Amino acid sequence: MKKQIGQTWLHLIQGDITEQDTDAIVNAANSMLKHGGGVAGAILKKGGHTIQEESDLWVKVWGGRVDVGSCAITSAGNLPARYVIHAVGPRMGEGDEDEKLKKATLSSLGMAEKRNFNSITFPAISTGIFGYPMDRCADIMLSTVMEYVKQSTTLKKIVFCLYDQDALKVFEESLTQLTSEPG
Repeated sequence: MKKQIGQTWLHLIQGDITEQDTDAIVNAANSMLKHGGGVAGAILKKGGHTIQEESDLWVKVWGGRVDVGSCAITSAGNLPARYVIHAVGPRMGEGDEDEKLKKATLSSLGMAEKRNFNSITFPAISTGIFGYPMDRCADIMLSTVMEYVKQSTTLKKIVFCLYDQDALKVFEESLTQLTSEPG
């Protein structure tokens, strides 16, 4: 499914984020940027250890951690994408999760914008081991992106790459609802 918002195309696909050929892919990261499992593990496995080495350096330089709602950037190693933006999303139960997910999404978009990227691919941040509900994730991430691209942006293509058909369906339903609402 795809929809145009302003000058930007939003694409919803099912697939493997490590195969996306966009300027950057977003990794659903933890605050220490230790890439062990889930999306992070898949990115490290296919992209190579350079990604972890650069992540470790980022954490060391920036005080030992990346705050929830913030992000870091590394090269993409052996991946088709050129960069990996490591967005730290919320864990369910820590409080203010919706606002933190919005900030993680905006932080990633801002990082891409600063580097004049034309394209970025997101996963469903925090919906794995962090326990964030898929429907809330879809609503927050999509509405945040839609609001962001209403302003002038270098981003012409934003992809949401969902791991399975169920997640894709949730995102498609959310995008349909959000684009049919007035305003």
